[in-house]
Amino acid sequence: MRYVDVFNGDADGICALMQLQLAEPRDSELVTGVKRDIDLLRRVDAGIGDRVTVLDVAMEKNRTDLDRLLAAGASVFYVDHHIPGDIPAHPGLHAIINTAPEVCTSLLVNGHLGGAWAAWAVVGAFGDNLAASARALAAQIGMGAEAIDAAERLGTYVNYNGYGPAVEDLHFAPEELFRRLRPFANPLDFIGGDRESFGRLEDGYRSDMAAAAALAPMHRTEAAAVFLLPDEPWARRVSGVYSNDLVNLHPQRAHAVLTEIGGGELLVSVRAPLANRTGADEICRQFATGGGRKAAAGINRLPREDLARFIDVFCAFYAAQAGA
Repeated sequence: MRYVDVFNGDADGICALMQLQLAEPRDSELVTGVKRDIDLLRRVDAGIGDRVTVLDVAMEKNRTDLDRLLAAGASVFYVDHHIPGDIPAHPGLHAIINTAPEVCTSLLVNGHLGGAWAAWAVVGAFGDNLAASARALAAQIGMGAEAIDAAERLGTYVNYNGYGPAVEDLHFAPEELFRRLRPFANPLDFIGGDRESFGRLEDGYRSDMAAAAALAPMHRTEAAAVFLLPDEPWARRVSGVYSNDLVNLHPQRAHAVLTEIGGGELLVSVRAPLANRTGADEICRQFATGGGRKAAAGINRLPREDLARFIDVFCAFYAAQAGA
């Protein structure tokens, strides 16, 4: 039997696959990319007898290729927390989809497996900036304070590694990072057992975040703030986790982090306020390459000429939410 594992290159996608492969070890083809590379099923050719697993990529963005694979006779196991569009009714598809803002793919896989590898779900939830959900699960499985802190750092670093418009911007290609994590049944064992990889992630994260912390917002209101990062590798790497950091520091405020990516275009990362985790997807979906979840969404390529409109839409939405 041929296995194909398709997964988002962020912490949630990687940690979801970690759990599944620990539960059912297998040699599989890995299909992934940078976090914003989400139409991954276009790269999969599978048919009768093949098992395709899809983790943490929006079904709506992959629907045409999902239909193609199902029609070819492949069986597809699909787990995700993004807006799916219409889910096809097909005997070859087993879908676990939940768009609740406190849920991520790693947590859905944890539920599917009955908590068998829950420590990796904690890491994935922390990486997806779901600290409350991560801590609740950590308490449920008896993780101590030091272990929780280590899981939070690892989740943050693995998530940080996934950002950037090209794999060349990352410290590790996502499939390489997955292979480095794969030998470790417990995330703490990875931290202690592969100090070179963990140290490379940690040092990179700290250096890039220090550079981002020196930036002032280009636009700020009581309800929302917009930051513009330069066209530099460190800025492309930090764009998503810096958004998480900002919203954790200012939980009543929405944040948008825009990064210059060349060609007169911007990469956009939007975070709804922690106090009102909604609207990020609604805003981003108004632009051609936008999508995501209610609490966290983005736009892959925003033309410079649309910047003023984006700021107007973003700030007006959260001003209205704050006044509601």
